Amino acid sequence: MEHSNLNLTLRVWRQKNSREKGGFETYEVKNISTEMSFLEMFDVLNEQLIHEGRDPIAFDHDCREGICGTCSMYIDGKPHGPWQANTTCQLHMRAFRDGDVITVEPWRANAFPVVKDLVVDRSAFDRIIQAGGFISVNTGNAVDANSLPIEKHKADTSFAAAACIGCGACVAACKNSSALLFVGAKVSHLALLPQGAPEHKTRVLNMIAQMDKEGFGSCTFTGACEATCPKEISITNIARLNKEYLLSGLTSES
Repeated sequence: MEHSNLNLTLRVWRQKNSREKGGFETYEVKNISTEMSFLEMFDVLNEQLIHEGRDPIAFDHDCREGICGTCSMYIDGKPHGPWQANTTCQLHMRAFRDGDVITVEPWRANAFPVVKDLVVDRSAFDRIIQAGGFISVNTGNAVDANSLPIEKHKADTSFAAAACIGCGACVAACKNSSALLFVGAKVSHLALLPQGAPEHKTRVLNMIAQMDKEGFGSCTFTGACEATCPKEISITNIARLNKEYLLSGLTSES
């Protein structure tokens, strides 16, 4: 693969906190290697800003391996940038051309208030998980491996749903700021397994109630969430969630 350096113009959203209005600021970055990741390019820019005595750009990051889901950026109108099935930290600068103008924004959703610059508060997802995204287990000795037989198809489908990293790209891409793909993935990977049976009737009801409380929008099934998900979570999980919600509502004792 041919290596080259890029000179780029960045339009980055700057905002001190959730109470103050923000706006775009323009920065020039030069001699950016095409082998750099997008976050490494931001590191270079921040070093430049610090050297100039200016406030560096705040952005979320942790593992930088596409696992943790914290590197949430809206890049040129698409969550996580132009590559398919890709997180921002996995996006390399060879995706761009010399002289490009790149616009970078935080997630736009009422349920994800801006903390500073490109950092948003996604604790709403944590509260949804706390409402029902768990299983009950008996304490004591460890259960023998494979003591509960599970059909391979169900195990594979559950594993695919569990691949969700909770980055929030589905919310950012949805015109309604719906979190149903996230909630559907969390409900599916537990509903398909026998370990998830104890909370079967209450899990989806509690998680949907918390989702509504957090201010996420409703789903109109346009598929934008699936198209931008870095882990390619299928919208069939939303269909399964709707099924679980209906059955739980009909059989709930409350």
